[in-house]
Amino acid sequence: MNARLGGIWLWLPLLLTWLTPEVSSSWWYMRATGGSSRVMCDNVPGLVSRQRQLCHRHPDVMRAIGLGVAEWTAECQHQFRQHRWNCNTLDRDHSLFGRVLLRSSRESAFVYAISSAGVVFAITRACSQGELKSCSCDPKKKGTAKDSKGTFDWGGCSDNIDYGIKFARAFVDAKERKGKDARALMNLHNNRAGRKAVKRFLKQECKCHGVSGSCTLRTCWLAMADFRKTGDYLWRKYNGAIQVVMNQDGTGFTVANKRFKKPTKNDLVYFENSPDYCIRDREAGSLGTAGRVCNLTSRGMDSCEVMCCGRGYDTSRITRMTKCECKFHWCCAVRCQDCLEALDVHTCKAPKNADWTTST
Repeated sequence: MNARLGGIWLWLPLLLTWLTPEVSSSWWYMRATGGSSRVMCDNVPGLVSRQRQLCHRHPDVMRAIGLGVAEWTAECQHQFRQHRWNCNTLDRDHSLFGRVLLRSSRESAFVYAISSAGVVFAITRACSQGELKSCSCDPKKKGTAKDSKGTFDWGGCSDNIDYGIKFARAFVDAKERKGKDARALMNLHNNRAGRKAVKRFLKQECKCHGVSGSCTLRTCWLAMADFRKTGDYLWRKYNGAIQVVMNQDGTGFTVANKRFKKPTKNDLVYFENSPDYCIRDREAGSLGTAGRVCNLTSRGMDSCEVMCCGRGYDTSRITRMTKCECKFHWCCAVRCQDCLEALDVHTCKAPKNADWTTST
């Protein structure tokens, strides 16, 4: 297995640094000094020639992608919040999630899918908001159409998701298409699953026109759903991810266990089993679960037994300010008192040897 880090999580942190004004003053410096997008794009390591070409031609799209990094990272962390590996980012690691992505595991499959989906979402949203020179609202949504409720007129601004998917495929997949190994095919498959997930939740919204709000006339447009829906969907796909092996001619996959169905284009696929993420392991990219908060009453993945890997937990009592004795006052306010609440917090014990472990 070729364990390499060829996906977009290698260069996204650098895009975030160079192209996001909230994170760095570099963007404003480049603009103020007349610096070109070529200077910025040439300083992002790990890009193949096709990616650099797109970066040079579309710096506004690169900035839209950079602005979306925090959103997709937060969604990944939300989905894994109750698991041993919780999608934490590594501040001093240039690949954002560190060595965990070197393994062809189901966690890698999810990260590639959610990041690919995030690129589509960010670009499509920027198109609709008029922030990109190369696209705008969906030009195909014009004139009159029909649905189950009757005739309507296309109006407003339909999200141009086809452009978002097309650009994301060209940019994100460019590096993987240069590789012919199994990991490249795995990444391409999961990238596509992520893009398809965003389009899956494209919904039609309408506004009624007529006397007293009647729907004599309707104006409709297509809009992306909140990114949480995409995250929830890909989380379900993560839980049902299918372990595969390369077929004999090296052009596709077959299931590792013949009892399972062949993966569809919507499924996530992976090659290698995941580590248990219980201890700090530099080679596996695991930070371990020492110090993680666990739920004493849960029977799920966030339970103290599972989260702490049988090492036990420490309990500390903390106090926090909460709202209490809330009353409704006419009209129209709810007024509460500030109260101190004491509660127990349980955190996983560290293993006896808390240093980084290294595979031998």
